[in-house]
Amino acid sequence: MSRQADYAVHPQFIERWSPRSFSGEPITQEELFALFEAARWAPSANNSQPWRFVYSTRDSASWASFLDLLIESNQRWASRASALIILLSKTTHLRPGNDQPTPLFSNSLDAGAAWANLALQAEHSGWRSHAIGGFDRERARQLLGVPEDYKVEIAIAIGRQADRSYLPEELQAREQPTPRHALPSLVAEGRFAFADA
Repeated sequence: MSRQADYAVHPQFIERWSPRSFSGEPITQEELFALFEAARWAPSANNSQPWRFVYSTRDSASWASFLDLLIESNQRWASRASALIILLSKTTHLRPGNDQPTPLFSNSLDAGAAWANLALQAEHSGWRSHAIGGFDRERARQLLGVPEDYKVEIAIAIGRQADRSYLPEELQAREQPTPRHALPSLVAEGRFAFADA
């Protein structure tokens, strides 16, 4: 499927997509931490930087427990990833001059910005990424020892892209870039004016 932008944007935004077929190739700490470094520079409200990443690589003792957090249909393809990451966001922030943390209402948005940076850096570095919503967040919280003032956001699979033939047959046809909604259905001037409301 060919993707076309309606306006001039950098090709990285159109070329990035989320494959499921991975080669199983190991990722080095230097390669993985370059992705976290890109995420570190994402924008955040009041410079709160609420994102946190907890990871496992396929050669580590924690790999099986991370993989087991995913629903079965996601385990089938993510088992060939090089790393699995759980993205968390801190729901409170200690603002300068305050002695007590206050709610941070942009925590998920800011964590999403960090995820986008990570995904684009992965693409730039020859790795691919796939965000995963289908996993057990409560078990992840318990397994990883996540405090109550953090939200468990998404899981992320990182790997080198492989041929679609490595996937279960029912996923092979889906292994391609997906289209996007047209801008007029996403952008309105002056007031809310969207047909899906």
